[in-house]
Amino acid sequence: MNQSEFSHDQLDVAEALRAAGLQVTAQRLAVYHAVQATPHAIADEICQAVRLELGVISRQAVYDALNAMSEHGIIRRIQPAGSAARYEHRVDNHHHLACRNCDNLIDIDCAIGEAPCLVAEHDHGYQIDEAEVTYWGICPDCLSHGGSS
Repeated sequence: MNQSEFSHDQLDVAEALRAAGLQVTAQRLAVYHAVQATPHAIADEICQAVRLELGVISRQAVYDALNAMSEHGIIRRIQPAGSAARYEHRVDNHHHLACRNCDNLIDIDCAIGEAPCLVAEHDHGYQIDEAEVTYWGICPDCLSHGGSS
């Protein structure tokens, strides 16, 4: 990422934080950038990355920043079955593909264009605004090494 891209992204994140009523801090910016650099990371991995960038920061400060930003839609918290919570900067409607062997997780777009999964067969009176779909299988790396479920 070149300096102008970093600066532009930093401005977008700062604007999103302000719009959510959150203070723009070096810690929150570092947490966002760690999430952006390693999509689907767990909180401890994000904490390690932030410590590399900032030096000293408490685990609780990282958790607080992750919670605040996910509550305000700046980042997205996902938790596939059997996994710790993971965080990503992509907050649009999309799904995930998870490997049963190595826990690799990747983004995949909706199968039929813009948010088709939000139209349920019967909504039971709910106003649906999000759907979480996780496809499970074996990734190509695991398959090439003889992995199976």
